[in-house]
Amino acid sequence: MAAFGLARNSCGLINGLRVSYRSLVQVKYGAKSACLLQTNIQSDCRWYSVSHLSVKERIEKKRKAAQMGGGQKRIDAQHQRGKLTARERVELLLDPESFVETDMFVEHRCSDFGMEQDANKDFTVFGGSLSGAHAQKICKIMDQALTVGAPVIGLNDSGGARIQEGVESLAGYADIFLVHPSDLPHHGSLCILTHLMLCLQDTSYLFITGPDVVKSVTNEDVTQEELGGAKTHTAVSGVAHRAFENDVEALLYLRDFFNFLPLSNQDPAPIRECQDPSDRLVKSLDTVVPFESTKAYDMLDIIHAIVDEGDFFEIMPTYAKNIVVGFARMNGRTVGIVGNQPKVASGCLDINSSVKGARFVRFCDAFNIPIITFVDVPGFLPGTAQEYGGIIRHGAKLLFAFAEATVPKITIITRKAYGGAYDVMSSKHLRGDMNYAWPTAEVAVMGAKGAVQIIFRGKENQAEAEAEYVEKFANPFPAAVRGFVDDIIEPATTRKRICRDLEVLASKKQVNPWKKHANIPL
Repeated sequence: MAAFGLARNSCGLINGLRVSYRSLVQVKYGAKSACLLQTNIQSDCRWYSVSHLSVKERIEKKRKAAQMGGGQKRIDAQHQRGKLTARERVELLLDPESFVETDMFVEHRCSDFGMEQDANKDFTVFGGSLSGAHAQKICKIMDQALTVGAPVIGLNDSGGARIQEGVESLAGYADIFLVHPSDLPHHGSLCILTHLMLCLQDTSYLFITGPDVVKSVTNEDVTQEELGGAKTHTAVSGVAHRAFENDVEALLYLRDFFNFLPLSNQDPAPIRECQDPSDRLVKSLDTVVPFESTKAYDMLDIIHAIVDEGDFFEIMPTYAKNIVVGFARMNGRTVGIVGNQPKVASGCLDINSSVKGARFVRFCDAFNIPIITFVDVPGFLPGTAQEYGGIIRHGAKLLFAFAEATVPKITIITRKAYGGAYDVMSSKHLRGDMNYAWPTAEVAVMGAKGAVQIIFRGKENQAEAEAEYVEKFANPFPAAVRGFVDDIIEPATTRKRICRDLEVLASKKQVNPWKKHANIPL
């Protein structure tokens, strides 16, 4: 009835126009032609009043159905699990009324196994599984994002490939790989290609094969949480960057993350207004490093004291804790920070910390973000487990990342810088732009005690020899006189020096030799 009521009103409008138009036609063409034209208008009125409004109703019906996802019952089930729907997540993440949806009316093309029902990308619809049409939508928006230089955010709550569609669903994954393999998370093999991956405690599970398959193949009894839960991937495997208790915390963290980044790799690192003076002296740094070289301290204390307003956005805080990585601002300018953590394994580099650091350094270099490195490293972690695991190869990844990076690189040696680990941690030898040492810095091949035991093995008076070695090498002067550090600075002036250097290096232009691609030791 509503449709026909609208049609009648529309016809009334057309009738009013028709009377005037008929008089005009009779004058110009005669009564016969006017009668024929009137018949055509009536036919047009019938089409407009029924078919056109029917399409409008269908559009609204389809739109409402898409917005409801799998229906209210499944939405309620999603909420009972402590999870939001896809549309609720989008509304929470983005600025109000800023999301413009495309391809809402796209439907899957499969009619097998009861798939005749409508579906869209939401866990409430077929478990959020990926279909060929779904992949087409993803590739389309990624192509558009690549064209305009916009970032892509994936909010994934999916069971994986849609089994009912068979190879078409797998082809969809391959298409996503091809379009832009480093932007959007979906299946387990895709998630690791993203720049940042967040997960939820007790509800996020990610694995190549589930517990049932593991049991059948290896006879291992393992739960979903143990195999691919949030704790596993944020503390053990390093697949995910951080875990949260609920959707809201994760999405707010994601919003903060985007504030540190440029929109694309074609844009410079963002700069915002800063109320923290760039020449602020940080007196607490003069006493932060203990007098005893074997005593630990927290590198985070140094980082928080130096950066703007103490705001440090740490990445992967529960994985490879012997190295700290994250974003901060210096005089309003986004910077990436890498630092050895003396509180964990004395700050030694091992396999996991090398990979974690290398990945972050390359991320910063890809998006034109300057890198600040705080060094207190006694060397690479020794042991058969590290050697058998390939510490030489994995440690080379961090070396390669620092050497390859062309963004501004500023390094501060706070205490130990021993052996090959000294070279790896953004040393002057790896094209570091500004390299500083604190008075407490020790730049040497190894610690004094170990060096003396090797040099004076079997000889007497090793205590005297150790004191002599400390006097000669356990200080920043050997590196300073050779130009391997640019200056020995007072710790309190570190923030002032860094901010000044970033201003100078803002116009840095450095290009690596052309090659098809780099051959990082994977």
